Amino acid sequence: MTLHLIVPKYHCHQCGRYFRHPFDGIRPRFRSSEAFRLEVFEAHNGGVTQRKLSQTHRISPATVERWYQSYIRQRVSELASRPCPRVLGIDEHFFTRKKGYATTLVDLNKHKVFDVKLGRSELILRRYLRALEGKEKVKVVVMDLSVTYSRIAQIYFPQATIVADRFHVVKLVNHHFLKVWQQHHPEGRKNRGLLSLMRRHQWNLSDEQNTNLTNYLAEFPVLQQLYVVKQELNRFMLLKTLPAHRVRKKLPRFLELIEQLKDSPLRTLAKTLTSWLEPIVAMWRFSKTNGITEGFHNKMEMMSRRAYGFRIFENYRMRVLAHCGWNGIINRV
Repeated sequence: MTLHLIVPKYHCHQCGRYFRHPFDGIRPRFRSSEAFRLEVFEAHNGGVTQRKLSQTHRISPATVERWYQSYIRQRVSELASRPCPRVLGIDEHFFTRKKGYATTLVDLNKHKVFDVKLGRSELILRRYLRALEGKEKVKVVVMDLSVTYSRIAQIYFPQATIVADRFHVVKLVNHHFLKVWQQHHPEGRKNRGLLSLMRRHQWNLSDEQNTNLTNYLAEFPVLQQLYVVKQELNRFMLLKTLPAHRVRKKLPRFLELIEQLKDSPLRTLAKTLTSWLEPIVAMWRFSKTNGITEGFHNKMEMMSRRAYGFRIFENYRMRVLAHCGWNGIINRV
């Protein structure tokens, strides 16, 4: 529908300027109402294609894209003034082969992406992190076992506690154990059934599966001992929301296991666990993990596939913040 409005034109005798009578929802020099533009934006943001909107609303696909980008820029500019979250998740993800990796900052309490910046080294992120507002209020930083991000957290979030991501620690323990298994019995490592039993937690195995695995490990005494230690380590890694007094009670046994590994084929694992001892112990006190961040990375990958890739990182960043940083609804004024 096209609505023609006839309005009077006014002239101010004091300043000499001309102006017309304003209407709510119609911005100057715009050929469509704000309500109509919002309708197109929310439909396209909900998954309706530009071609379909051009047919139903009688506008060009370029107009749909232009309106959509204008509302995204408006919302991203509003999000720019947010302070740092108290519980921050930090991780990397792949952007393009030409520009490399990008760093994702996630508010783990609100399950929203706080920001996305190109690069993953302290040198590249230095300017952004120095200008970040409210970074002194960050209490917890959750990350995988990355030395680079650990150094960044120590420098720019000095008041925060570094917490290791539970999934990556369990993955590290299993990886080192499977590597030693490969060295002791390469043929058994190729068996899919045995591989599945070795990867799973012992308490998740049935009685028959547990018996089969025990019979196999009996032929390799060293593997059998390492398997017992691995299962006990994984039990420690799955602890969460423990009070401080329970952490102090469990810590001596955990240190004893690490000492046992130092004289075994898993000495490299023992060295890594020792260097990350404080973040791993802090992991027992919290329930937050970077699983939320990994979920956002899957969503970002789908966005890149639908767009057939992004060449300009700022366009990619705005699209990520629009879909992962807020609820996608612009309040009508």
